[in-house]
Amino acid sequence: MTIAPLPTGFGVRTRLVDDPGRLIDLLPDEHSMSWVRGSDGLVGWGEVARFRTSGPDRFAEADRWWRDFAGRLDVDDEVGTPGTGPVAFASFAFADSSPGSVLVVPRVLVGRRDGRAWVTEFAHGDGASAMRSVTPVRPSGTLRYADGHLSAGRYRRAVAEAVRRMRAGEIEKAVLAHDLLAVGEDPLDPRFLLGGLARRYPTCWAYAVDGLVGATPELLIRRTGGTVESRVLAGTAWPGDGPDADPARLADRLLGSVKDRREHALAIDSLADALRPLCAELDIPESPSVIALHNVSHLASDVHGKLPAEDPSSLLQLAEAVHPTAAVGGTPREAAVALIAELEGMDRGRYAGPVGWVDGDGDGELGIALRCAQLDGPVARLFAGCGVVADSDPDTEVREAAAKMVAVRDALEAAG
Repeated sequence: MTIAPLPTGFGVRTRLVDDPGRLIDLLPDEHSMSWVRGSDGLVGWGEVARFRTSGPDRFAEADRWWRDFAGRLDVDDEVGTPGTGPVAFASFAFADSSPGSVLVVPRVLVGRRDGRAWVTEFAHGDGASAMRSVTPVRPSGTLRYADGHLSAGRYRRAVAEAVRRMRAGEIEKAVLAHDLLAVGEDPLDPRFLLGGLARRYPTCWAYAVDGLVGATPELLIRRTGGTVESRVLAGTAWPGDGPDADPARLADRLLGSVKDRREHALAIDSLADALRPLCAELDIPESPSVIALHNVSHLASDVHGKLPAEDPSSLLQLAEAVHPTAAVGGTPREAAVALIAELEGMDRGRYAGPVGWVDGDGDGELGIALRCAQLDGPVARLFAGCGVVADSDPDTEVREAAAKMVAVRDALEAAG
């Protein structure tokens, strides 16, 4: 659905502007959207249109709606690069059965890439200059924590059951998650969490779409003209005491872990199997590298491909093909997703679903919604998950999930 009927010839204009400074600092406290990595990215506010969808056809329905919406606009784009002209922020549910997948078209968008900055405004919008005076960001204040739908204890039992079934040969891998509630005394300001994550994790994509706020290290799919890229993460370790606190030792341990290398190989294979039919060329690295973040380290592989010259898939069509990869679902895909639903017994919502942006040419970036919280008034629902294989240890997986939640907890609890 659109918020209001779209007038014929409704206009959108993109123009170059002087450096706007830190993009996240431009955001007001309502209807704010973000996809920022370091100093580059996109932020938006206000709302021209919104499309909600659900079910197994949610990507196709969103793609059709977006093509129709963008195709009816009168576009004046002086910059002509991915992320200019009409842009929609996107966030999709993980499961076919979950509601809440959404595209939101901001009234004002500010972007920056490679030293160039631009603003995109819809005709009759408020204008970027009108939004310079934003309310101060509100710290979270005192927080208390409570079990979510799946407590840590129940999560351990779910992992143990998954391991039992894997050792019986029923399935190779499943990525199980649990949730945690952080409750404040007043409504939480999404900009506070977003800004804290962006500062602590500058190499991740800091995102905010319709109340889902996080910082993901994992790029599901990027489409730029005829090229596609993906960054696959699977296999995790976190610093301990003594020798394990040394980053080099931690990286060596991760690269030498048979369990983590197997988990990573399954994730790469699932992405490649989904992308290969849509690509004219696909380059898969022979071995992973290690990405070290503030709280954990991951095995990582960057995949590159070229789309066919005739009838190339759009970003949302590519997302439909690859989601969920084994990095957040499992192997085999259908069996893993069914096992997740059975053992978790909760609705993940948009956690572990694609999140990012798409432009009028079908280009854009979608990450996987990890290291995140769904904000609803004074309540933040945090999520973390781990890849479970036959030789996983349930206690270790519980500790890994807790280590991953540190990212959001620290950002929520920061004094400023």
